[in-house]
Amino acid sequence: MLLLVVWIVVVVLALVVLGGIAYGVLGAAARLRRELEGAERDLRPVLTDLQAALEAVERRSTPRPAGR
Repeated sequence: MLLLVVWIVVVVLALVVLGGIAYGVLGAAARLRRELEGAERDLRPVLTDLQAALEAVERRSTPRPAGR
């Protein structure tokens, strides 16, 4: 009987520990997702400006046909 109680306690403690680990990992994943979304939101205008600048450079460096 005592051995059964010990096993039940061990299983309950293991579930509590695993639940704590899962809660921590899922919380960290949610924080990481929010940080990535914030970084993308902050960098989107910079990326747009960079792409526009690259297109402008490509337009200027494209050779023009003779006679124009």
